[in-house]
Amino acid sequence: MSAPTLSTPITAIYTGRVQLMPGDSRTTGIFKHAVTGPLQVGVEGLEGDQQADRRVHGGPEKALHHFPVANYRRLADRFPDLAAAFVPGALGENITTPDLDEGDVFIGDTFAFGSARIQLSQPRRPCWKIDARFGLEGIALFIEAHGLAGWYYRVLEPGTVRSGDELKLLDRHPESLSLREFHVLAHAHRPTVAELMRLAHLAGLEPSWAERFRARALWLHHNAPADGARTNET
Repeated sequence: MSAPTLSTPITAIYTGRVQLMPGDSRTTGIFKHAVTGPLQVGVEGLEGDQQADRRVHGGPEKALHHFPVANYRRLADRFPDLAAAFVPGALGENITTPDLDEGDVFIGDTFAFGSARIQLSQPRRPCWKIDARFGLEGIALFIEAHGLAGWYYRVLEPGTVRSGDELKLLDRHPESLSLREFHVLAHAHRPTVAELMRLAHLAGLEPSWAERFRARALWLHHNAPADGARTNET
């Protein structure tokens, strides 16, 4: 299947160093600053970028974080007292583009990113650092509930990138799901075995996500009612 036409300018690229969260003894890499480039893009991400807790952020499967500009508008509508703070770069992302959101990109999508080649591997899972960054509890929960966390890329081929380069879709698997569709199905209260296995077999999905879906599908397979109805899984 040939990829649909999808190309958008990279309006900003952000990197940051690990520092202490203000008012907190814990470290974070959420504070980023815009860099014009050119920057080297390797399997661990952008040169000069750091992550504080590499168990949950960073590494080859989460090398680059892309957050939609449109999601900042939704955050501003939900938390109006913080509207002025919801600006591109504020959630620790590496990439800003003007016109992509979770409905436009699919698990496993491969893109040209400057001279590098990158692949969408998984959605971001928001953590405590978002609430701490803005000094308000509930922001991360809202982001998670509505699927507004953006997404991560792995780097398939290193290269260089700078602000103003194009992010261009190169390939999309014909049986993939958009991140919006993925969010709905992954958060379904009572999914079927077939639905979970579809998620587990998405080409390009980060392996630990796939393994969780397979494990849940196996549990359902062994615990579903004999008539095949959905189970009251706990």
